[in-house]
Amino acid sequence: MAALWIWLTAAAAYAAFRLWYDNWRGRLTAAEVDDFVARLAASPSAEVNDMATLRAFLASDDGREFLMLNLVRLNPEPVPNPRGGAALPAAQAMQVYMREFFPLLVRRAGHPAIAARPIGGYVDAWNVAPDPGWSVVGLMRYRSRRDMALLATDPRFSAAHAFKLAAMPVTFSFPTAPRLTLFVSPRVWVGLLLALAAALAHLGVLLAHG
Repeated sequence: MAALWIWLTAAAAYAAFRLWYDNWRGRLTAAEVDDFVARLAASPSAEVNDMATLRAFLASDDGREFLMLNLVRLNPEPVPNPRGGAALPAAQAMQVYMREFFPLLVRRAGHPAIAARPIGGYVDAWNVAPDPGWSVVGLMRYRSRRDMALLATDPRFSAAHAFKLAAMPVTFSFPTAPRLTLFVSPRVWVGLLLALAAALAHLGVLLAHG
């Protein structure tokens, strides 16, 4: 009986993980799109976002997860502290932003998929602007477009966004839909870890009663 409860607990834990990790609310409705666009237009990020592009992205919601590609150049000089006080390095401003942004992201099942630093200039490049000197390249996983919009309109995100604007004089981002990846999805490795933990606990029970 103890062994059965071990596996039932592992299965329940995995089910709870999938309830959190996957989008179960479906696509955005037209009313939601209008509401989010109105709220985003009134937010501090409106001055640097293309609202028409954002509306089109939300309106074409397929209900699936996506990865946001981010290319960032950090300011090489100290930047003004949005909350007053002495100027601070751009990297430190980004750390302040991420400390406040990351918990909000994780609450909505978002997480970094890849974070990397460039180690050379463009190798292939034509008909594009010159390399501005990118500092960071990242892919951020979002559970859904609704979650992205909810995060972007969260007052706590707006409060941290000033640090992001101060730290990066140059950036661009666009959403992508994964087609092929050789990295193991959390849906797989979380399940494998739970199965391993259950198997070890089961073995422990067998040895204790052996």
